[in-house]
Amino acid sequence: MRAPIVLTILGFAFWGTVSVGRGETAGSGCTSCHDQGKKLAASAHAAVSCGSCHEKHEEVPHPAGVPKPACSRCHAEVAAQHARSVHGQAIKKGNPMAPDCGVCHGAAHDVKRTSTAEFRKGIPDLCGGCHSDVAAQFSASVHGKAVAEGVAAAPVCTTCHGEHSILAPSNQASSVNPGHIRETCGQCHANVQLSRRFGLPADRVLSFDASYHGLAARAGSQLVANCASCHGFHSILPSSDPKSSTNVKNLPATCGRCHPGAGTRFAIGPVHEAVGAGEPEGVKWVRLAYAILIPLTIGFMLLHNLGDWVRKLVALRFRQARRALAPRAGGREIRMYGFERIEHALTVLSFIVLVWTGFALKYPDQWWARPLVSWERHFPVRGAIHRIAAVVLLATSALHVVSLIASRRLRRHWKELWPRRQDAPEALLNCAYNLGLVSKKPPISAHSYIEKAEYWAVVWGTAVMGVTGILLWANNWALRWLPKSAIDVATAIHLYEAVLATLAIVVWHFYSVIFDPDVYPLETAFLNGVSVKPHEETSAEEKETSE
Repeated sequence: MRAPIVLTILGFAFWGTVSVGRGETAGSGCTSCHDQGKKLAASAHAAVSCGSCHEKHEEVPHPAGVPKPACSRCHAEVAAQHARSVHGQAIKKGNPMAPDCGVCHGAAHDVKRTSTAEFRKGIPDLCGGCHSDVAAQFSASVHGKAVAEGVAAAPVCTTCHGEHSILAPSNQASSVNPGHIRETCGQCHANVQLSRRFGLPADRVLSFDASYHGLAARAGSQLVANCASCHGFHSILPSSDPKSSTNVKNLPATCGRCHPGAGTRFAIGPVHEAVGAGEPEGVKWVRLAYAILIPLTIGFMLLHNLGDWVRKLVALRFRQARRALAPRAGGREIRMYGFERIEHALTVLSFIVLVWTGFALKYPDQWWARPLVSWERHFPVRGAIHRIAAVVLLATSALHVVSLIASRRLRRHWKELWPRRQDAPEALLNCAYNLGLVSKKPPISAHSYIEKAEYWAVVWGTAVMGVTGILLWANNWALRWLPKSAIDVATAIHLYEAVLATLAIVVWHFYSVIFDPDVYPLETAFLNGVSVKPHEETSAEEKETSE
């Protein structure tokens, strides 16, 4: 009698072991005693066998004191993320209310599937169990309403804050840290497909990137305004809503947090301005004007200098003309007095720094901008150096004006650069000669249209860049007393004038002082004040023509 009973018990034990080893859960083995199997069948752990989590389950009766399974046994990476998060750190500090895995996902036997639309829709309410005030703000926002309407693509708490590695906004690795706000919001607002699907403006991130705020943010500035600074964090409303922080009536208060008095006299107008239809009329006219002016001016300079270079190359190389050491006008010509050389040095130094730092502000991702941008997290290097160089340039300009008033000798020397009636025909004939339209080279004055064009271009460029730069520097004052479009126009002029000035120096001035065969490899008047240029040699053909 005992043998059949023992065999029966062993048979049941063997059957239970095999069923567990095969991974069977609900409806077999453990479920004959434990009703958790029914819950497990509908959970995310449905495919997980009991033995994968419960130790010594094969011992019957089960021994007491066996520890409950830890989620980290299977989800080590997720557990590590949670341990580093604000929730994990709160648990570590002994906060009994801090959420663990079970609070968000449910008990181990009825873990909810996070991939379902139902779970995603319930995330705001889930987080609202602890963050009730934030949940109320979110539910009233444009995002919360979309979630409530069942829009699967609408952002929820985890979209911005993350799922397990939720970090404090002050943490630089946090997705809601000021340094990452643009990328976080850009998940949706830079997505072309989502923009088309929901009729959202597709240029919001691009226009932000091109703005002062966006450029500073890309360089690592933690203080400059970002998306959340203007639109808010959880209570984001459409700009058409009177309660929205970006509503036209509320913009003075929103912008006034950083720019006191902004919009108190004039409407601030559109903030996200993309090239084209979204920009003010003044900016369009500026862009059009420089789109014509820059190619025509630089194109003329290139043709003028290329023709001059070819003419002189032919004369020096192929006709084997002698290069005389006498200056063009006879004798050693004084081009710059000592004080003028000091002014020139200050102008050159400040101009180079302005070009480097100015374009580094506009294009922070370029390799030549990185030496400056790498320090931006600690100090606004580009902006500070740019303004210092601007002060040096403006101070040098003021010093130049004072010196002309105070010194008769400098004033008399400066008068040589004053435009005269013969400059126009001289420039016309010499250009025609350089382009091969005239065979005989016309006479050129000691201080010709070439030098005069350079000087007055510097005067004009300094004035334009100075006025617009001061307006941009004093942006709080400008926003208080002027319409925002004035700053937009000043920004456009400042950029395009900088492009024109830089190209003019490279194409026009560098040719005159470096690449011109008459002075190559360098015109040294900026060092010793004396210019020594050779006579213009003429060929036998030109001599016969002149005779």
